[in-house]
Amino acid sequence: MDGKQEELDRKWSELEETCKNCRKCPLCETRTNVVFGSGNRSADLMFIGEAPGEKEDLSGIPFVGAAGKLLDKFLYAVDIDRERVFIANMLKCRPPKNRDPKEEEQDLCIDYLREQVRLIKPKIIVCLGRIAAKRLIKEDFMITKEHGIFFEKNGFTICAVFHPAALLRDPRRKEDMLVDMKKIKKKLDEV
Repeated sequence: MDGKQEELDRKWSELEETCKNCRKCPLCETRTNVVFGSGNRSADLMFIGEAPGEKEDLSGIPFVGAAGKLLDKFLYAVDIDRERVFIANMLKCRPPKNRDPKEEEQDLCIDYLREQVRLIKPKIIVCLGRIAAKRLIKEDFMITKEHGIFFEKNGFTICAVFHPAALLRDPRRKEDMLVDMKKIKKKLDEV
């Protein structure tokens, strides 16, 4: 193993250990597991959600519940292998009863995500849902109008799609999601 890879592995280990020991906000008191993120650490494509849900909190892996299974179906439909992407959340701990993350929780946790992005250097970032899009793309992001539109921000190509959990509540948006995922696959094939 070369020195560069060893250094990268060390940084990943340190970041994960820091996340697991984080006590910055009260969410550390109610979590079962820190949900650090999973997938290819040199992925060209990174998906970012808002926060772990119950199944994720129990497993320590992002997007493994019903919403994760739906995301997997969309990835499969457009021929994107989940093993080749990295999936993370803005928050690494589950908010009680899956409530929306508070702004102060996002503020305290966002640097962990920023460091993951710095280490991965993805070519495309996809926000899963409006909360991630409002934080990572622009404050006034409107998911119903701007889903599937690519933005350039801080040297990254970034877009947002409907959160898979929202699609479970409103299946009429699944066609929009498929169209957006096809755009993402096309953009991924171009980079």
